[in-house]
Amino acid sequence: MSPTAVLAVAAASCGIAMGLSPLLQLRRVTIRRSSADVSIGYLGVLFVGFVLWLSYGIAIGNAPLIVSNIVALTTNVLTVAAVIRYREVV
Repeated sequence: MSPTAVLAVAAASCGIAMGLSPLLQLRRVTIRRSSADVSIGYLGVLFVGFVLWLSYGIAIGNAPLIVSNIVALTTNVLTVAAVIRYREVV
């Protein structure tokens, strides 16, 4: 396997792992039943970034970008939904 192919696999794997990382926050929110310490703004910035990278991946037909950002976008949406659900109204 060429160094470029190894790097591509490593980058795609890391992209998917990064996309799944919001599940750690989602787990914490659902266990605690509180999202008081989670920044909606931060999750919003991530959402915009994931949408832009997904759009770019689609535009250039790059499967690793498309797959990793679909994973990231999905976990981000699930996390935002949980954060909103468990947000205390003050």
